[in-house]
Amino acid sequence: MKIVIATAVYYPMVNGVAVFSHNLARGLAGRGNEVIVLCPSQTGRSYSRTEDGVKVFRLRSVQAKVYPDQIHKVPKRKKIFGIELPTLIYKHGFRVSVFPKREVKKILSSFRPDVVHVQVSDPIGLSVVSYARKHGVPVVTTEHNQPEVFTEPLKVPGFAKKPIENLLTAYFANRQSKSDFVTMPTKKAIMKLLDGRNFTVPIAAVSNGVDLKNFKPGKVSPEIYKELGADAGLLTVLYVGRVDPEKGVGGVIEAFLRANVPNAQLLIVGDGVDKARLEKEYGDYKNVIFAGRVVPPKLYDVYRMGDVFVTASEVETQGIVLIEAAASGLPLIAVNAGAVSEICVNNKNGLLCQAGDVAEMSEAIRKLLVDEDLRKKFAEKSIEFAKEHDFENTLDKFENIYRKVQGKTESCRY
Repeated sequence: MKIVIATAVYYPMVNGVAVFSHNLARGLAGRGNEVIVLCPSQTGRSYSRTEDGVKVFRLRSVQAKVYPDQIHKVPKRKKIFGIELPTLIYKHGFRVSVFPKREVKKILSSFRPDVVHVQVSDPIGLSVVSYARKHGVPVVTTEHNQPEVFTEPLKVPGFAKKPIENLLTAYFANRQSKSDFVTMPTKKAIMKLLDGRNFTVPIAAVSNGVDLKNFKPGKVSPEIYKELGADAGLLTVLYVGRVDPEKGVGGVIEAFLRANVPNAQLLIVGDGVDKARLEKEYGDYKNVIFAGRVVPPKLYDVYRMGDVFVTASEVETQGIVLIEAAASGLPLIAVNAGAVSEICVNNKNGLLCQAGDVAEMSEAIRKLLVDEDLRKKFAEKSIEFAKEHDFENTLDKFENIYRKVQGKTESCRY
């Protein structure tokens, strides 16, 4: 098939949508499909190159400097007279393609796709849908976002939070209704999107998935501990992901410190707008390590360093890092919010805590660190559960959906 993947964020950016889009494009191309990706340029000018068998078109873009691009290191906050100032503008901000319609039309007219798969309703995604509708090309969309992804970082006041989230949910549902087929990573995310709405478009839960060939249990060299500033002789509580306010990393640190397990360390892997503040607040604790951004293939070893994986994020539609951690054989600790409970199953492969309850998370961390048998029991279940999220299954399902919307198959197994 000739497949277009349209996304607002793509490799080498590091977030759920970018990672999924990159994995999907490479996986589909590896199966003999002809795949192109449309995404914002990282330089501002338009260009294209072939990466891992995928032709990636980077469209003209401008910087949205209110948020970092997740590629360059997030700078520390500036000080004036010893007072730390909030960062309002970032030198390396997100790139956004503002008026991509002409570029999209030129590329798609030449490529003549069989199906388009849109990840985000940014100007690129909207332009691709517009072209597809005019030319009779089937449209598949995947909704990755929850309203909280927008309201939490912006610190929307309580009285306005719910109405704004309801409006965003209605917008997401309206966007998806223009498609021929809709997917979301989990059933819980679908239920939240629908919420009594008269939704006539076929919709299915398709896991983001992970490559089980890369994410699997194993030992790592002591050298990687040294490289990241960790101690190979200590139990490792691991967090991997963006270090942004909505991810609740500060809560993870507080919970770990309260657990007060002397032979343990907390390894925080990732970068973000909250990293400098957290480093300043907790940098003097020798058993709290900020390792910064780590990318594959080294990331595969980072997961194998862990004894327990912890996240306090409340804004996950699924949480790729949770699947990666489970596939790597780690017991999980997470909050009972969003669709997290479909990956971290309470008292099966991990422990679920109430959102914002640092004391409960602290007790969960302590419980797993002091009980090796429980860690092993949960680890075995994590590996078992992760098999359901093998990326090969994800590719099977999307290829079947693409054939379905083209009318090339009577039924759709998903």
